[in-house]
Amino acid sequence: MRVDRISIAGLLLGLAAIMLGQVLEGGSLSSLFQPAAFVIVLGGTLGATMLQTRFPIFMRGMRMGRWAFVAPSQVPDDMIRRLVAWAQLSRREGILALEKQVGNESDPFYRKGVQLLVDGADATRLREVMEVEITTYENTLRQAARVWDSAAGYSPTIGIMGAVLGLIHVMENLADPTRLGAGIATAFVATIYGVGAANLVFLPIGRKLQTHVSQLIAVREIFVDGLVGIANGDNPRIIEGRLLGYVAQVPE
Repeated sequence: MRVDRISIAGLLLGLAAIMLGQVLEGGSLSSLFQPAAFVIVLGGTLGATMLQTRFPIFMRGMRMGRWAFVAPSQVPDDMIRRLVAWAQLSRREGILALEKQVGNESDPFYRKGVQLLVDGADATRLREVMEVEITTYENTLRQAARVWDSAAGYSPTIGIMGAVLGLIHVMENLADPTRLGAGIATAFVATIYGVGAANLVFLPIGRKLQTHVSQLIAVREIFVDGLVGIANGDNPRIIEGRLLGYVAQVPE
């Protein structure tokens, strides 16, 4: 895991810009902090998102939220070096020489791939089995990441509901004109919370998670492609060249 500094900087910059704008307009920062509006927007958005999502997917999505700020470990270069080393070992000593690598893999996906290779699965069957695993893994992660996109869709509407509730409260106090201005301002804070949460938090996190999911899938595809090359008996240099294509840099 590594800290994603640009995500933290982006969130802080967005919040600071809103607060600075409020001050430059002559407003008070205290007027932006309304516990009732916060409870309405956060609770309503959370409830709507939970209603549309299965519990395991919802919980996975919540746990994945930290990936926006602490990126999951994914080092394709290390994976490529390891696969090339395995290819060289298998050419020297045979596929069975990789059997000791099975116990070194903590992830069930990677352990299963090496075990299939050692058990003598042909390249076509190995790819078929492992791609099913990749598809299931990808679908699960993408569903979980979309929890944040769903929250971004509901949040602005819940914010408007909060504003309407605030205006209802204002209308109930029309007999006291001195409270109308502050009451209306307070009501619209809920809209700020709803739109702000959607565009500064929920939607960006959802997009960042989708990026991390794509990178995690790419590492698994590198692994499968490398195993297939080993199963076919390809030259380690050919395997390395093919796998480096996954991480090739686009020229600026």
